[in-house]
Amino acid sequence: MTSDIWLSIDPREITGLPEAAATGHRYLFWDGDPEYPADPADCVFYTTPYLQGAEVAVRPLSGMTSVRVVQTLSAGTDHMEQALGSLHSGVRLCNARGVHDASTAELALTLTLASLRGVPDFVRGQDRQEWLLGFRPALADKSVLIVGYGSIGAAIEDRLVPFECARIERVARSARAAARGPVHPLERMPSLLPDADVVILATPLTEQTKGLVNADFLARMKDGALLVNVARGQVVDTGALLAEAGSGRITAALDVTDPEPLPAGHPLWRAPGVLISPHTGGATSAFLPRAKRLLAAQIDRFVAGRPVDNVVLTTE
Repeated sequence: MTSDIWLSIDPREITGLPEAAATGHRYLFWDGDPEYPADPADCVFYTTPYLQGAEVAVRPLSGMTSVRVVQTLSAGTDHMEQALGSLHSGVRLCNARGVHDASTAELALTLTLASLRGVPDFVRGQDRQEWLLGFRPALADKSVLIVGYGSIGAAIEDRLVPFECARIERVARSARAAARGPVHPLERMPSLLPDADVVILATPLTEQTKGLVNADFLARMKDGALLVNVARGQVVDTGALLAEAGSGRITAALDVTDPEPLPAGHPLWRAPGVLISPHTGGATSAFLPRAKRLLAAQIDRFVAGRPVDNVVLTTE
């Protein structure tokens, strides 16, 4: 029996991979093609295809009777977790912590600034050859609440600091101390929302965060506040958001939506004050070099028998 390592990036392009012959493993490239590169039963380390959808990523799992590590190239793993139920015990699911921090934080800041400063209106005005004068909100002197303070949330704060925000608050699943200040538990969020001019969602999708941004959450946001979502679409109740945005009371900038992809004709497309980008948080030139470094390091640990990093869960 062979011990195959499936990679969704061509192994010839990854510097630092352990020598296959010396470790007794075989590197195989699979990025979601209809045909598998070999028998899934021989795969011991599976890197899921990136940007190919959950259906493609989970397709070979049922045949992976020897797999020991499932490595995603996304920060979120919600699309894989339920599918692991058919696997044997001891399989470690790892995420791509650190790979998307810079890109997603950049986009969070881009969406925030574009929405506050009215960039979508300027683009439409340019199409009409109109010179649109007027005052717009600045990020300076605003109060920002970051919901979800993992590595991406921290990277977002790093980029917010030079913009002279009046205050930055942090919320995560549980309270803790961070380098820039306290991280509040989710239970504190209702008391923090009314003071936030900008609320940035960077939390993973879990049972606790699914539908977190509901009608009550949105009602607690101050008039004129901006909601920015670079997390997962299902963190936000779309119907509740449409009601608030439709009234003009708050605005929103969404890199993720529910449903996703957002179908033509959906009311979110034309909701007033809503800016939409097509889930592009991690899909930048920064992805490949970071993903390659992650895979080389993870596989080096794996073949050496050392614990792999970024373990989200282990099957029972």
